[in-house]
Amino acid sequence: MNRSITCGLLLLVALTAPLALAQNAAPAKEPPRALIGIYHVAPGKHVDFLKWQAVRDAIDKEAGMSQAQWYAHTDGDAWDYLSVGPDQTPEQAKKVEAAMKKHGLTTGFKANLEFRQFITSHTDTFAVGPVTVSELADWATAK
Repeated sequence: MNRSITCGLLLLVALTAPLALAQNAAPAKEPPRALIGIYHVAPGKHVDFLKWQAVRDAIDKEAGMSQAQWYAHTDGDAWDYLSVGPDQTPEQAKKVEAAMKKHGLTTGFKANLEFRQFITSHTDTFAVGPVTVSELADWATAK
């Protein structure tokens, strides 16, 4: 092979190798998602609310879902309870709903109305986490 063809091939390999490696590299790990609930419970309904949620927590466990972590307000802001749990995939939501129906529990809109008898207000929001701050910084600066 003549020298110019050899140099051209080496240049081609040098320029395309990073692309080939990038295509074969494992994709960046997606951050986990969580559902955070903040609850303001109606006066006199705290025990009923906790029992209602505990039944649903047991259903999540039965369906193979990770259980939410719960926090009870002791001082400061006006919320009563806060939950941090995993975001459900559509398949997981179907498993949970099937388990609820199996146990004779309400689902859908009827369950939403039942839930509202215990609270004065609530907020649900999706978030990335749990993660470390270093992971957040890595995702924020990833190219």
